[in-house]
Amino acid sequence: MLQLSTQIEEAVRTIRQRWSARPRVGLILGTGLGGFAEHLEQEQIIRYEEIPHFPRSTAPGHKGRLVCGRAAGLSVMAMDGRLHRYEGYTAQQITLPVRVMRALGIELLIVSSAAGGLNPAFAHGDLMVIEDHINLLGDNPLVGINDDRLAPRFLDMSQPYDPALVARSLEIARREQIMAHRGVYVALCGPNYETRAEYRMLRTLGGDAVGMSTVPEVIVAAHAGLRVLALSVITNLGLSSTPTVTDEHHVVEEAHAAEPKMRKIVLGILADMAC
Repeated sequence: MLQLSTQIEEAVRTIRQRWSARPRVGLILGTGLGGFAEHLEQEQIIRYEEIPHFPRSTAPGHKGRLVCGRAAGLSVMAMDGRLHRYEGYTAQQITLPVRVMRALGIELLIVSSAAGGLNPAFAHGDLMVIEDHINLLGDNPLVGINDDRLAPRFLDMSQPYDPALVARSLEIARREQIMAHRGVYVALCGPNYETRAEYRMLRTLGGDAVGMSTVPEVIVAAHAGLRVLALSVITNLGLSSTPTVTDEHHVVEEAHAAEPKMRKIVLGILADMAC
């Protein structure tokens, strides 16, 4: 991790040359949820390949660009396309953009994702506000020699997701008549979707939804002292009793259809911050 500080400084310097605002909120837009970026008051768009040390986003539905602008009166920056372990990147590479956004000034990280529902009470298109997670990725972005300039090595993870933001998100969902649940997100490496036996195991472990992202970014956000809100769209149901075929096109379509609902919650949270 000792090279991280230099990489962060170089990435920040490049972004500052293109956009001088100090963002208060960083957003990571998951599969099928990049449409949110089109609703920002865009001030600058920077492709990942133009930023030193940023990996390239190769997953379907991920444009691979940093969209800088304003929303609900706040200065924000959105990753329109996230990075995944299954793309061959290490957990440290995946999370470098979070550290860069922190260095640029963000106070809150909002993470969105598409996920498979494990809880039988969930339905296609529902939202889940993540209140906890289980890391089964087999990797952790904090592994290695710690750079104490960033944060201490050992990190408390008893509440990585801000409880007040979880509660407020559910309030906004009720006000907007959006079906939303709180739940536990399980992260697996992918890129394959899960077997029926794996769905049974994950539900037994306490998971409510399963995906291939989110956890590395949240660990680093907690390490960096950021508040975190994470929202998942339930794009498919992983119920072992009723096996269904899942494909990436269906996942992207379901997430895209649910994006307006997620946008209402995010804009509600941003409006609270702007008050």
